[in-house]
Amino acid sequence: MSPEITAFINKLTQPWQAEVCKALHQVVLEAVPDTEERMMYSKPHYKKGKEYVAVIGTAKAHVSFTIFNAQALQPPAGMFESSDTGDRRTIKFREGDVVDSALLIALVKQASG
Repeated sequence: MSPEITAFINKLTQPWQAEVCKALHQVVLEAVPDTEERMMYSKPHYKKGKEYVAVIGTAKAHVSFTIFNAQALQPPAGMFESSDTGDRRTIKFREGDVVDSALLIALVKQASG
């Protein structure tokens, strides 16, 4: 994990958000081992080549995970925000939600392929 992303996670005041962010970070690294990690707009961004793969964001009541280049994904109904259109799909995790790492790894691999 890059020092910037480690610092981002360590600054989170809600332990559940830190755990979700760590899990999502691991999802991206397992799905796209050669991803480039960077902080942009105060959020962890992940890039492969010239294309963004994913971004993690936090708000008071949730952690968001956006997958880029996701037009062709076939996720389970209701998994992503209904307002998503185009090439991005976002899921919001709230306290108590479980990160389905296996499913997310498969979706990130497909989108980044």
